[in-house]
Amino acid sequence: MKIIFLGTPKFGAIILEQLAKTKYKPFLVITEPDKSAGRKQELKKPECKIIAEKYGIPVEQPVKVSSFNLQVSSFKPDLAVVAAYGQILTKEILEIPKHGCLNVHPSLLPKYRGPSPIQNTILNRDKEAGATIILMDKKVDHGPIISNLKFKIQKQFKILNYKTLEKKLAEIGADLLIDTIPKWVAEKIKPVPQNDSAATFTKIIKKEDGKISWNNTAQEIEAKIKAFSQWPGAYSFWNGKRIKILSAGVKVLPNLKNYDNGKVLFSPENELLVACKKDFLLVDKLQLEGKKPMSSKEFLKGNKNIIKTILK
Repeated sequence: MKIIFLGTPKFGAIILEQLAKTKYKPFLVITEPDKSAGRKQELKKPECKIIAEKYGIPVEQPVKVSSFNLQVSSFKPDLAVVAAYGQILTKEILEIPKHGCLNVHPSLLPKYRGPSPIQNTILNRDKEAGATIILMDKKVDHGPIISNLKFKIQKQFKILNYKTLEKKLAEIGADLLIDTIPKWVAEKIKPVPQNDSAATFTKIIKKEDGKISWNNTAQEIEAKIKAFSQWPGAYSFWNGKRIKILSAGVKVLPNLKNYDNGKVLFSPENELLVACKKDFLLVDKLQLEGKKPMSSKEFLKGNKNIIKTILK
């Protein structure tokens, strides 16, 4: 079976690697162009390209996939698989593969359509997460559901962050895809239309979305730190400098009351706390602008004057 794979970041790369180890190994990978990254602005390969090269799969990197219609058509693929590609496929491309285009999406559709389902799963402190495979149509994340798989995450929330949830969802998505392909091709699965009235939509995450509001509860801020751990990070400002909170938890101290939101203080156990709308954020790891990441204990050795100040 001739399968084309379209994907770009880590989520897609995990799925591609699992697929490459099976009889459904793609004959072509389409991914985004290499992009400049870091201080030196050196070209960086997309993670899906790295995996494709590892398994000897040819790679194409069109700036606009819409300009690649004729080439895709000439390959005469039986199936296309899409996992976090980053571009919207044209109607023409969707109609090329004999068995259509399957999209592996990291949410339980129709919940969390759009570009940031993983972040929103964490931000909303959902009790469960999952992956869905849909038959793509011209609308984003709108096509009928082929299969899905869910799991509970609430008990794992303390150790959860974007990276760990992305990996879990990609692994589940890969297993689901490998199980689904033969059934789909053999026409043993009937697509089920999504309930559009139950759909929720996510947005592109911007750098400013990482700004912490200390008028939120400690639970909400903890979720933001986890959701944005990969990018853009959750941050506040102290003495005019950006301070990223890299790791934190919730501390309930009913005997400590009437602190201004954002005020920094010691706990009775000499832990670094920040007052929130409800409860306190217990800071484990942070990074001051221009400095390396460090534990709160290391940070306090040279910055004890942060105590009793208010983060903005």
